Amino acid sequence: MLYIHQTSCISSQQTFENTDLEEVHEAVNNKLLAIEPVYENIPPSMLRRMGKAVRISIGAAIPLLRGLVAPDGIIIGSGNGGMEDCIKFLNQIIDFDEGMLTPGHFVQSTANAMASQISLLTRNNSYNMTHVHLGLAFENALLDALMQNMENPSATFLVGGVDEISSSNYNIEFQDGWYKKEPLSNKDLYTSQSAGSLAGEGTAMFLVSGSPRNALARFKSVFLLHTNDQQAVSTQLRKFISDKLGEDEVDLLLSGENGDDRLTPVYTACESIFGPHTTIARYKHMTGEFPTGTAIASWLGCQFLQGHPIPGHMIKRKGRSEQLENMLIYNNYKGKQHSFVLLSKV
Repeated sequence: MLYIHQTSCISSQQTFENTDLEEVHEAVNNKLLAIEPVYENIPPSMLRRMGKAVRISIGAAIPLLRGLVAPDGIIIGSGNGGMEDCIKFLNQIIDFDEGMLTPGHFVQSTANAMASQISLLTRNNSYNMTHVHLGLAFENALLDALMQNMENPSATFLVGGVDEISSSNYNIEFQDGWYKKEPLSNKDLYTSQSAGSLAGEGTAMFLVSGSPRNALARFKSVFLLHTNDQQAVSTQLRKFISDKLGEDEVDLLLSGENGDDRLTPVYTACESIFGPHTTIARYKHMTGEFPTGTAIASWLGCQFLQGHPIPGHMIKRKGRSEQLENMLIYNNYKGKQHSFVLLSKV
């Protein structure tokens, strides 16, 4: 069990500093781009060399580490890493005929650039790990922190998930049918009857430990599943809930439904497990679809467990429960990778 002490989020909505979840910013060309803040804690000479994934991850992480003795580990999940810088470096190889290449794009393009840059800026020499598992990258980072915590309950870890929209990766995913081909407002995402979703990007960071003192919420459990079988997903979800709580003890289901009509039946089947006690809410009209979207869903969960009202535009079905004690995040990435993240009040 991991207790969450601080959180930070940079996304396509107003989630950094002056949080406003009621207003929904519109997608541009079917992309929900992260709203970047002023990076006061990053030296300008370093900032201009950084790719977006590195910038936003550092921008979200540094405020959590102010005044803190160095955390015992930095654990980041990323589905694609700094793909944009990777493509720039590969293009340079062609443009310069494998001649004198600038190393900046290469250094920033590796998947572990985010965790390593945070470590360098904070002079942290402790455990440093990056998990690159596409739609389960953030969940594996959480599992890593949970296992580390079992060995050393007093340790503190920075755990996060981050991904960017790169032009190359967007084009590949678009051609593969994972993004909408027709122009669509994100406010109409759940009424669309077509394949694909909207592209998203962002990051969420969590300062966690095994101590409940001054905690905001807690990650109670995480479960990962690889399958194309809809029945297997609903069966495992039912078992997961019965092992950890009970069907009537889940006050909020935060669903990763993303407007892709190929995946909607799986989300519907999972929703049917929960009775009228449970509120069902959705979030991808705010964030778009990207591998580590569960990180932002977890940040939203922390807000709601602390008493922040759930915006009406997120609610799919209002439940009977007036108090949020336990909430479950269910996410499905490309119909193959499934995760259940259980968050609870302290």
